[in-house]
Formats: sequence, C-alpha cells, structure tokens
Amino acid sequence: MKIQNPHDKFFKETFSNVEVARDFIENYLPESILKIIDLETLELQKDSFINEELQEVFSDMLFQVAINKQEGYVYFLFEHKSYPSKGVAFQLLNYMVRIWEQKIKKELDQKIPVVIPLVVYHGKDKWKIKTSLGEMIRGYEELPEDVRRFIPNYQYLLYDLSTFSDEEIKGEARLRILLSVFRDIFKSNSDAFLKVVFYATQALDELEDQETGIEYFETFMRYVFNAGPQLTKDELKKMIHQIDVNYPKGSEITMTLAEVLRKEGYEDGIEQGREEGIEKGIEKGETKALAKTVMKLLTKKFGVLPVDYREKIGQLDVITLEMIIDEIWDCDSLVTIEKYFI
Repeated sequence: MKIQNPHDKFFKETFSNVEVARDFIENYLPESILKIIDLETLELQKDSFINEELQEVFSDMLFQVAINKQEGYVYFLFEHKSYPSKGVAFQLLNYMVRIWEQKIKKELDQKIPVVIPLVVYHGKDKWKIKTSLGEMIRGYEELPEDVRRFIPNYQYLLYDLSTFSDEEIKGEARLRILLSVFRDIFKSNSDAFLKVVFYATQALDELEDQETGIEYFETFMRYVFNAGPQLTKDELKKMIHQIDVNYPKGSEITMTLAEVLRKEGYEDGIEQGREEGIEKGIEKGETKALAKTVMKLLTKKFGVLPVDYREKIGQLDVITLEMIIDEIWDCDSLVTIEKYFI
C-alpha cells in the first residue's frame, strides 16, 4: 500500500479536477489577474516540465486559460520539501522557457503566450526567500533603471500553506481539505493531525455529489496513511470511531485501509516502538529516493561520481540531501559538497 511520493500523487489527483483548480484560482489569485482571466476556458494540459531528477521534491501542473482574451497559461509548481528552495525563481523561469519553446516548435509562431507562475509550498520551515528573479541577481537593485531593462526579471505568486490560518483556507470541500492536510501533514502532534482528518469528513458531507465525496475520501485517506504521522493502535481506533460518527459513508473505506495496514505490519511496528522504529522506516524510502536524486544531479553536472562520494551520500539524512539539491545550483566543483559528509 505504501505510495512512492504520496504528496505528488495527492496534489495531482486533486488538481487534475478542473473544478478544484478553478476554485483555487478564484479564491487565491489577485483581483487584478482574475479580472482578465476567463475561467470558463480553463483546461488541464498533460505536459510536465520538471526534470526527472527533481520529481521527488517538485510537482507541476499546467492549465491553459484565456488571459485578456488571448491564449494564456497558469502554471502550478508544488514544492514538497522540508524547507524552501533558494533557486525556485530560476527553476520556474527555466520551466516557463520550456513551455514557450514547446509552443514555438509546435505552432511555428514567434509570439509566446502569457504564463502566470504559482508556487504552492507546504514544508516545515516558513518561506523566507524573495519571490522575484531580480533579487537573485547580485547587485540588481543598485543598477540604474535604464540598465535594469536589459536584464530578465519577473515575480511569482507564492502560497506558503504553513502560514495559513483556518479562516484563510477557502473554497469548496476538496480544495479546503487538500490545503488543510498539506498545512498540517508534518505535525508530530497526532491530536492536531486527527483534527484535520475529522474536519475533512465534515467538509465532504457538504458535497452535493456524495459519490464524488466518497471517492475523494478514499484518495484523502490513502494520502493520510502514507504521508501522515504514524498513529498508535488507540489513535487509529479513535479515528475510525470518529469517522463512523462524522461520515458513516466513509467508515467502510477507513476500515478497509486500516485492515490493509494491519496486514502490512502497521500495528506490529507501533508495538515495537513508535519513536525509533516507525519514523526511521517511514523516512527510509524518502531518503533513498533523495539520495538517488542527488547522485543523478551531481553526475549530470560533474560526470561519474567517485565510489566514496556515492557511499557517503547514501548515508545522509533527508534534510541534508535537500540542502545539497539546493546547493547544486551554485556548485563549482564536487569539493563544495564535502562539508555535508562531516
């Protein structure tokens, strides 16, 4: 049952529904942009522009929509790392250039469409990085105005879910559930996390189409069991009981998923010691995937890695690996990352 990269899967399964994407745009984009967007034309595109090596820490979705009565796009970049990426403005620019290149090649047109970039982030650390490319360029602000116009600059819209209050989470049920659970998924306090689960069951009862609600509840619960904090046997029983009260339509799904977990040793693992055994087991898969990503990126930039580098990278933890992924953008040589091996 364990899902590889559950954050990516839950994000894409939710936002692939155009109604949810439209709901997000209506509730969170600035009024000045909403005035010139025709949301009735919103259409999901199949393309992804993220390098294979970075798919463990980023997801993206592209929507075509009429902007100011012209063909345009809204591009979602979802960051599911523990902390913000320093180079996200540069990465976004790279992805937008790929979108434009694809349009020029396919349509043989030298005019490129407007692309509005959005970053949705749900890491543990608050986003303190500036949201414009110009602020990444050394000395940009000190340049004369007539010189700045020769240098590319743009700003992206940022949605740091860790800063959202309950009142700031808006929209219909599926969008509110996704934003709430992404905000709280890394909370170690199981009571706070269970509160989000119970909130989801109440929100789904609002949906007129109950069949859609039940289907989404299963998607939501699979994400919870794969990405959320490990629950004790008593907490699991409490959750199942409360769901049976709040959302009886979903209790059968929860029981089925819980039974699958039990057969896979979920409860046995809890009995062996939640703090040490379980958490290490949960992180093992993510650590392995990130180590593989680091090796791929370094190999692409510097060529074949020495064996001792590969061994040392394989021994690093999640946070350190994420830091190296960010550092790769500025690395001049492999020696730069040796400081992480200490």
